[in-house]
Amino acid sequence: MTLVGRRWFCIAGAALLASFSACKKPGGGAAPGGSGSVTTNESSGLIVGHYASLTGNTAHFGQDTDKAVRMAVDDANASGGVLGKPVKLTTLDDRGDTAEAASAVTRLIDVEHVNALIGEVASSLSLAGGRIAQRRGIPMISPSSTNPKVTQVGDYIFRVCFIDPFQGKVMATFARNTLKLDEVAILKDVKNDYSIGLADTFKASFTALGGKIALEQSYSAGDTDFSAQVTAIKATKAQALYVPGYYSEVGAIARTARRLGLKVPLLGGDGWDAPELFSIGGDALNGSYYSNHFAPDGASPKGKAFMAAFKQKYGTEPTGLGMLGYDAAALLFDAVKRAGKLDGAAIRDALAQTKGFEGVAGTITMDKDRNPEKAAAILKIVDGKAKYEATVGP
Repeated sequence: MTLVGRRWFCIAGAALLASFSACKKPGGGAAPGGSGSVTTNESSGLIVGHYASLTGNTAHFGQDTDKAVRMAVDDANASGGVLGKPVKLTTLDDRGDTAEAASAVTRLIDVEHVNALIGEVASSLSLAGGRIAQRRGIPMISPSSTNPKVTQVGDYIFRVCFIDPFQGKVMATFARNTLKLDEVAILKDVKNDYSIGLADTFKASFTALGGKIALEQSYSAGDTDFSAQVTAIKATKAQALYVPGYYSEVGAIARTARRLGLKVPLLGGDGWDAPELFSIGGDALNGSYYSNHFAPDGASPKGKAFMAAFKQKYGTEPTGLGMLGYDAAALLFDAVKRAGKLDGAAIRDALAQTKGFEGVAGTITMDKDRNPEKAAAILKIVDGKAKYEATVGP
């Protein structure tokens, strides 16, 4: 029911209990635990909330994702909207902070009355927001949070990217079988669920293949001096350094490594994927490898068309995270159409039934844990650019 132009009053006594849900504002949450669907206002059309790190140390992640989500909304509305009505998008900046992410999701549900959520990139932030979405019965799609715990929050939480156990195993296998490495050191961010999860998976997979972890070191997001860790690693027999962190620190670590004479290649994951990686790390990154959700020079025709449209609109190439942002929104719209209504449980069920959805970053089929079955790309940094090296299937 829409509260516009006049106030509605519920009848007192027993009738109050019977009509309580009708007096709630549209988009109000379900009971704690996600045990029911939200009350929706079908007449206003699909309302989507996006929470992202538009400012902070990883601002490029949120900005690139939001640009792509807006393109998906524009494309949907240009084609007649969803269920015959325009899609409305509201984006809130969580500044890369878990408390802000929780606050943003709460506001999107209680104030903006969203029917579904998109977010976040960082796994820690998706966990913070996802717990609220699950309790309130609001379907949420993370574009690129790879920690397995994200979708384990509950049955309303989905993602359109592969997960860390796969990504970590991909790089461990590539390091051991393709690069023929015997010993690798690890430098992880101990305050980041994404980094910890990738490091653990890489270590387990690499040692299972007969490799050895020469040394494990750590840092915290925001650190600027990595001299002690690099010096300790240089004293080992490590043939490569696995850094499952975000671009802001990875670039500085690469420069520190080269300055101190550690000349082994760096290995990493999709958290490297930002133009700032190259402006920070420069030539120190040459010869390094990272896993990603797609390779620009290996994109599908649909992916290439999106990349061209993104560049025309914004003047820059999209990152893999931007590609996934578009796919998250496009998949949501597709699921709502299949559901035929804006009910949270119906949208959730349609998302869970996704099979063979062709996105710009790959084809998506949801498994029983609400994770897509997708391949990963390995990219090599050559002359300051990421070049396609290999594809590893699920």
